[in-house]
Amino acid sequence: MTPLLHGALRRARSGFTLIEIVVAVAILALIGVLTFQTIATALDARDWLEKDDDSNQSARIAMDRLHRDFELAWLTPNIQAVNTFKTIFVAKDENPDTIWFTTLSHRRLHRDARECDETEVTYWTEDDPTHDDALVLLRREAPRIDQEPEKGGPILPLAYGVKTFNVRYLDPTTNEWKDEWDTTGAETPYRLPRAVRLVLEMLAPDPDDPEREITRTYASTVILAYGPTITRNLVPQGGS
Repeated sequence: MTPLLHGALRRARSGFTLIEIVVAVAILALIGVLTFQTIATALDARDWLEKDDDSNQSARIAMDRLHRDFELAWLTPNIQAVNTFKTIFVAKDENPDTIWFTTLSHRRLHRDARECDETEVTYWTEDDPTHDDALVLLRREAPRIDQEPEKGGPILPLAYGVKTFNVRYLDPTTNEWKDEWDTTGAETPYRLPRAVRLVLEMLAPDPDDPEREITRTYASTVILAYGPTITRNLVPQGGS
């Protein structure tokens, strides 16, 4: 056996030195720290995506429901009939707004239910029990129209974490946007707006800091299917 081979066998039998063990432990610790940080980052990203998806889905559901209700807002032309039901469209600019109106957006859940498309709905906000300094958007729906369109029917939360709920109304006679609308008043007597502009601001997770929340805005303009047409100005604008 050569001296070189003999020395290699002696070192192999003697095991690792203390320095080699320390270096190996340090490498394993570094790998463990990097692995933990990678897993923690992945978990934080997963949690943020779940919260962000929940916020977006809640906003989409709320906006879709608002869009359908306003699009099919309706007033009966039979206002002189005896013992008829009452249809209205009343909106108060209360920051956030409160609106109650009749619409044809009702969906029957049971085939033989004594209900139709007509319904009464109310939208308003109250303090959100799940978020500080936030609101919950509530929706009331009465499956049948009566003489009290602002009362009756179950109340369900439509969206949590609401910061702002604002609606504006396009007056077809002046082509101007109004902050309030009242079919029982003298300014807009028994007529619908031509369109409504919806703005819903909701809390969403901050992508840069999972402990914080940001405000995300959702907006939409809805043309009322049964609203009057816009009155066009026949007088030419500007000098001739």
